[in-house]
Amino acid sequence: MGYNNTCPEYFLNGAELENVSEEKDLGVIVSDDLKWEKQCSQTVAKANIVLGLIKRNFTDRSKETIIPLYESLVRPHLEYCCPIWNRHYIKDIKLVEGVQRRATKLVWGMENLHYEERLKKLGLMRLDRRVRSDLLETFKIINGYYNLTYDTF
Repeated sequence: MGYNNTCPEYFLNGAELENVSEEKDLGVIVSDDLKWEKQCSQTVAKANIVLGLIKRNFTDRSKETIIPLYESLVRPHLEYCCPIWNRHYIKDIKLVEGVQRRATKLVWGMENLHYEERLKKLGLMRLDRRVRSDLLETFKIINGYYNLTYDTF
């Protein structure tokens, strides 16, 4: 049982545990530096695959068809566990928001409008709207709306 200055050794039942640079837990990639670049890129890749399937398989590009498909099949990928991995870097924000940009362009008549106009006409919000929900949850915790007492063992 030596000691390594860069990475401590951990043991469980006498077996040394392997040090890893990232771990996937409940579908969220947690890296040892707590940066979410890989989580963002894999999330966007999954969402783009589904968006591509919608684009190839649905000829009706009306708002009534595309928006429910986007909201039920694509956006859940972009929002899964986002309070944990919510993007903080501009490049990650642009990467994730880019999926919604492409989705709004699928709707007939929206291709040439600015993104903000498309969002307004389609009744959507930017994906960074989660900041509002984070603030609401923080308010609830601070003001005692949740019982956060923990039992000790």
